[in-house]
Amino acid sequence: MTTRIPRRRRIAAALVAAFAAASLSATADPSPDPAQADNPIIQTIYTADPSPLVHNGRLYLYTGHDEDGSTWFTMKEWRVWSTDDMVNWTDHGSPLNLDTFSWARQDAWAGQAVERNGKFYWYVPVINDATGRPAIGVAVGDSPTGPFRDALGHPLVQNGEIDPTVFIDTDGQAYLYWGNPNLWYVKLNADMISYSGGINRIPLTTQGFGTRPNSTDRPTLYEEGPWVYKRNNLYYMVFAAKCCSEFIAYSTAPGPTGPWTYRGTIMPTQGSSFTNHPGVIDYKGGSYFFYHNGALPGGGGFTRSVAVEKFTYNADGTFPTINMTTAGAPQVGTLNPYARQEAETIAWATGVETERSSEGGMNVGWIENGDSIKVKGAGFGAGAKSFTARVASATGGGAIELRLDGPNGPLAGRCTVSGTGGWQNWSNVSCPVTGATGTRDLYLKFTGGGGYLFNVNWWQFTA
Repeated sequence: MTTRIPRRRRIAAALVAAFAAASLSATADPSPDPAQADNPIIQTIYTADPSPLVHNGRLYLYTGHDEDGSTWFTMKEWRVWSTDDMVNWTDHGSPLNLDTFSWARQDAWAGQAVERNGKFYWYVPVINDATGRPAIGVAVGDSPTGPFRDALGHPLVQNGEIDPTVFIDTDGQAYLYWGNPNLWYVKLNADMISYSGGINRIPLTTQGFGTRPNSTDRPTLYEEGPWVYKRNNLYYMVFAAKCCSEFIAYSTAPGPTGPWTYRGTIMPTQGSSFTNHPGVIDYKGGSYFFYHNGALPGGGGFTRSVAVEKFTYNADGTFPTINMTTAGAPQVGTLNPYARQEAETIAWATGVETERSSEGGMNVGWIENGDSIKVKGAGFGAGAKSFTARVASATGGGAIELRLDGPNGPLAGRCTVSGTGGWQNWSNVSCPVTGATGTRDLYLKFTGGGGYLFNVNWWQFTA
């Protein structure tokens, strides 16, 4: 079959120009070179509610997925991405969705994953079909990318509130926090799928969580989306504050259950999404702040996108003010183009989408003439000699142009892709390469006739 079912394409070939023109209400980088923009970090779909996790030297990012054209928080699955350099992100697809929980009806909203004793536990809110109210479920997997399965067959906790965050203290005690409009916690048992001591309510005092102006029913700034962690014997509660629009604020405490003291704003209201959601983590010697906005074309309060900023704590452990930028975090190290790289490892994409591959993992597809993929900071060293890609096409194919430094930069090579008889009938193509030396941004620019051209599963250079 040679016809692909059309899909809504979030990122048109003109995305870079459109994104450069998009306004962020506050930015530390108001007019970046569009070719250097790396935020939001995912461009192939809309993403929200970031949850970072470091495992075995790699950073994994768990997100929600806003459906195209949503006019509400229409979310059916969760997604996983990973990186080892903070700029090139590998798409691992969706190892967890509403169907994982037989008792769930809808609303795959903000969750968090954590690792313990070689297992990965993903805590997520959904609507319980039996009650019609939000409940917290837990899924478990044997790897950070899943697959995940329902650990219990029923909710872990249920009191009609959302947004779980999980934290394992240095003494081994794990805590699960959640809540909107209130704030709750339980002490998880060592199995991570049960708790003891009952459900506990954290007092929302103005000393602990700030004062909400002109409000009597919710006197504090706390709104939703808590993120709890420990640093230098100080406990941090980062949260979305004051709807709507939200900003990100935080409180600190000497212990995991308080007493909490409000410390102020981290990220002011900005970014064309009336919600926000924090995720804070240290990785390879740096501190990173994840959030979401509506910065991609078609983006907004129900079509959001995850972004990241690198920051440095103040000497006293307080947060600096962090503004949204289009530049994103700096690269840590370089990408090795001489190792096999998944095509879905992307710093910036225009036009393409991803799908499950018959060979495992994901592949890049829905490629049309003029689409491109940017891979940032490829370390070519003394120079590359040739390029090989794993491709499939149910049509006449096209070509992969290897461009350096920009989508219209110097041409280092051109591989012709012929039809293979199917979108998952894979074959290798190779071509010679010249001029690819040093550390360069690599662009795979796709050219050809009309319609969808081909899929790409992976690529690799030879020195």
